[in-house]
Amino acid sequence: MSALGNIIKKEIKELLTPTTILPIVVMAVIFGSMGNAIGGLEEKSQETPVIGFIDVDNSNLSAIVTSILNNYSDVVFNSSEISDKQEGLETIKEADGAALFIIPQNFTVNIRNETPGEIEIYWIMKGAGITDAISSGAVEQLIYTINTNISRELIQESATVNATLALNPTVRNEITYFKEKEMPGLSPGAIVGMLSSQSMLIPIVMMMIIIMAGNMVISSMALEKENKTLETLLTLPVKRTSIVTGKIVASAVIGLLLSVIYMIGMSYYFQGFGMSEGANLADYGLVLTSQDLVLVGISLFITLIAALSLCMLLGTFAKNYKSAQTLTVPISMLAMVPMFITMFVDFDTMPLALKTLLFAIPFSHPMIAPRALLFNDYLLVIGGIVYVTIFALVTISIVVWVFKTDRLLTGSVKRKKSLFFRKRT
Repeated sequence: MSALGNIIKKEIKELLTPTTILPIVVMAVIFGSMGNAIGGLEEKSQETPVIGFIDVDNSNLSAIVTSILNNYSDVVFNSSEISDKQEGLETIKEADGAALFIIPQNFTVNIRNETPGEIEIYWIMKGAGITDAISSGAVEQLIYTINTNISRELIQESATVNATLALNPTVRNEITYFKEKEMPGLSPGAIVGMLSSQSMLIPIVMMMIIIMAGNMVISSMALEKENKTLETLLTLPVKRTSIVTGKIVASAVIGLLLSVIYMIGMSYYFQGFGMSEGANLADYGLVLTSQDLVLVGISLFITLIAALSLCMLLGTFAKNYKSAQTLTVPISMLAMVPMFITMFVDFDTMPLALKTLLFAIPFSHPMIAPRALLFNDYLLVIGGIVYVTIFALVTISIVVWVFKTDRLLTGSVKRKKSLFFRKRT
């Protein structure tokens, strides 16, 4: 039993290291934060939407509409003059509201004549994240309630009411204002869906490539240490800069090859769910030009270089293949966090602290780039490329410095320091 106990203690001591515990703690914090964020979304979904309305019709059926809007939403503007439309839109924007309803003249008359009554809706859209569509979802519920109550009123008035009219007593004529663009015929929910289908491919592919290529680099470094091939490589008359550059370039080539394969596969995957590119965004001028695609490609390549150099830096601290597996966790988390954040929240509507955090993570920039370029935000994309380039150069410089010291062969922090000072003396 004493021998078994010693073996158990030895294995626990080898496995229970800071490099093993820290990634798990980070993961727990991240998932806990995501859980709180999801809980916050539920609370936000229960908030009453901020809206305004203009009732030009002023009749009994339009009164049903205004009554529901007054009772189930926070009305910051109401009027009976169509000329007040611009003032209403400005008021709603200042109040961080969701939409302006306009009930035109003859709304009730048309319904009485068995023609659906038209409701004009002017949406104010702030961001294209899932969280940004919550307020518009609450407004959609208001519209459903309006239709239900008008249908009930029609059925109570006449038992021979037209069934088609009773099921759909109103029609919507909607326009969405988003980032200085006017999009007629689209609701915020439809825009979020189309933008998500366009910009979801690169974040997923980027995450997968970083995880797989990073794992290959770190594991390769650990295996070279175990097999003593790294020591042989370092004794050859080759510049350490060439060694680092060669490893990173080779890994980048493999990563780019994997990214092409993944992008082809994922594009067919999204097409199978009806999420193919070019939904209807091109009709509103939202399309990536060849120049935009070049910028996305540059951002993707530079980020891949930065990721591989960071993985190589982490790989220098791997004592063996077993410890290398735990070092891939921080890289995986740095790839997953921006992917989930960009899916839920639009970069423009994020709090400043979250914007700073997301910008600081180099892997997030290719994920942000496609949507930013759709709205001509070149400053954000080019700034991200410059930042990631600096990050990659600094990281590569650190890796080259590590390769020039004896730190690479020891794996122990204390041992590395002693060798360093011994060398100087």
